[in-house]
Amino acid sequence: MPLAIVASRNPVKIEALSLALSRLLPQQTWQVQGRDLLSGVADQPMSDAETLQGARNRACRAREAVPQAQLWLGIEGGIEAVGDSLRCFAWVQMLTPELSGRSRTATHDLPDEVARLVRAGRELGHANDLVFGSQNSKQGSGSVGLLTGDALTRREYYAQAVLLALIPLRNHNLHFGDS
Repeated sequence: MPLAIVASRNPVKIEALSLALSRLLPQQTWQVQGRDLLSGVADQPMSDAETLQGARNRACRAREAVPQAQLWLGIEGGIEAVGDSLRCFAWVQMLTPELSGRSRTATHDLPDEVARLVRAGRELGHANDLVFGSQNSKQGSGSVGLLTGDALTRREYYAQAVLLALIPLRNHNLHFGDS
């Protein structure tokens, strides 16, 4: 059974990879494991570029930590200021020994109450917990789940982007540039 490593022990991120693999490659069963690996960027990335770098760093560190795996994945959540708004998203970086792929989630604005706390230096998960009265939301619903009442779960939100980052696995005969 091929081994896939997620550069996080966050169960939402591990489940997102498992779900994406089962949808994209239903004929193959993967063993998916998480590892605590640092992103090399701020705890709360505040730009598109920094967030992408965090996802890349995580995937590369997963490959270094578990070189015998067949797939390594980094997911990094980030925020970017656009006008007066803060927008939330995540980047996904997938690596295999021969392929790489990346994708970004959909983007949504954060409410002003959360944005004020993030601008004051709080990580998004902590800001969400304060505003919504939740606990450890970054390993659960996250902002997308809290804001939609889990009509869109964080697992599904990540799984879509993970599946898109995995496209080279189904299309290994095509070239996708330098991901």
